[in-house]
Amino acid sequence: MLNLIIHNENKEQKNKLDRMIEKNEKLLEEAKAGENCYADSQGWLDTKEWADEQKLCRLETLANEIRENADAFVLIGVGGSNNAARSVIEALKPEGAPEIIYAGNTLSPDAMKRMLKKLEGKSVYIDCIAKNFETLEPGSSFRVLRKYMEKTYGEEAHKRIIATGTVGSSLDQLCTKYGYTFLEFPLNVGGRYTAMTNVGLLPMAVAGIDIRALVEGANDMQKLVHTQEANENIAYQYACLRNLYYEEGYRVEMLASFEPQFRYFYKWWIQLFAESEGKDNKGIFPVASEFSEELHSVGQFIQDGSQIMFEIFLDVVQKNASLVVESDAKEDYFDYLDGKDFWDINKAAYHATVAAHSQKIPCLTFEVGALDAYHFGQLFYFFQFACYLSCKIMGVNAFDQPGVEAYKKWMFDALGK
Repeated sequence: MLNLIIHNENKEQKNKLDRMIEKNEKLLEEAKAGENCYADSQGWLDTKEWADEQKLCRLETLANEIRENADAFVLIGVGGSNNAARSVIEALKPEGAPEIIYAGNTLSPDAMKRMLKKLEGKSVYIDCIAKNFETLEPGSSFRVLRKYMEKTYGEEAHKRIIATGTVGSSLDQLCTKYGYTFLEFPLNVGGRYTAMTNVGLLPMAVAGIDIRALVEGANDMQKLVHTQEANENIAYQYACLRNLYYEEGYRVEMLASFEPQFRYFYKWWIQLFAESEGKDNKGIFPVASEFSEELHSVGQFIQDGSQIMFEIFLDVVQKNASLVVESDAKEDYFDYLDGKDFWDINKAAYHATVAAHSQKIPCLTFEVGALDAYHFGQLFYFFQFACYLSCKIMGVNAFDQPGVEAYKKWMFDALGK
C-alpha cells in the first residue's frame, strides 16, 4: 500500500493538521457512504460496478481478438477518455503488443497527418472514446479515421471499428447503423474518473497490461480508504494537508518523480485535480516536473523563487531495473561512481532533492510499492478518492466542469455549428 511521508512537519504544523482532520471528519464519512446529490457521478466509487468479472471477461475476449489481428490500435480520445490508459500503457507496455497510436486529442493537421502516416502498412483497429460525442477533437478524428478504415478494408471495415460511448447517444446510433462494436461509457462516471471502466481498461488490455491486477490494486485501495478511521486514513490526510497548505497561501501543487515511467500519469493527475477543484474562484493549480532533468530548471525556482507551491513526490520502493557503472581507465573524474548502480544513484538524487526542497517549501512523498499494474490501480483510486475529499473540504463540486464549456461556444460559433 501507499505510504505517506511528511518531510518538514513540525509540532505547530502537526497540531494544525490534527485540527483540520478533526474538523472535517464528517465529510470523510459522507464520502465513504456516497452522496445522493452526486449519485449520477459516483459510479467509480465502487470499483466492481464497472469492472466486475463479466465485464472483464468481455474486455479480455475483445482485446485478445484485436491483439491477434492488429499491428496498431488507435485510441481516439481526449482528456479523461485517454489519459488513464495512456499513463499505464506508456509506463508498462510489454514488447510484442500492438502499437498504441493516439488520436482525437489534437486539431493540428500536422499531428493528424503524422498519426495517419504511422498506420501505413499496418493491420489497424480503432476505438473512438467519447462520453459526449459533440466534442470536436475525437469527433473530427473519428470521421477521418473511419474514412481511412473504409478505404483500407472496404466492407470489412466495421469489424475493426469500436466505439465507447453512452447508451442512446449519437455514437451508439452510429454503431447500430453501421455495425461497429459498441462499448458502454458509464453515464455515472465522469471522464477523469474512468480508469476502471471500458474507457481505460480496453486500451490497456490491448496493450498487454494485466487489467485484473490493475482492478485488484484499485479494489484493495478502495477497501483501505473506506475502512480507515480519519486519523489514519491516508487519502483523508492528504486531502486535509492540501487544504491546510491552501489556507496558508500556497496556490500551486507540484507532482514530481525520478521515474520517467510516470510521464503520462502526470497528465492524468493534472486533469483530475484541475478539472475537479478549479471552480468557484477556488482551487490549487496542479503542475508536474520530471526529475532529475527538470531539476536544472524548476529546481532553481524552488530554491530561490517565490514560495507559491508545495511539492509531492512519487518514490518507487521496489527496484525495477539495474545498470552498474563500470570502471573506466580514461580519466573523466567520475571514478566515485565506479561499481555503483544507477538505481542507487537515482535514489541519492531523490533524497538530496527532498532534503534541499523541504528547507524551502512543504514536501510530501508517497512511497509506491512497485511500478506495475497493481500499484497503478492503487494510485488511480487513491487520488480519485483524495480529490473528492479535497473538493468537499474546499467546498466545490468535484464532478462538474462548467468552465470547460466556455471555449466551446466560441469555437462552435466560429466553425458555423
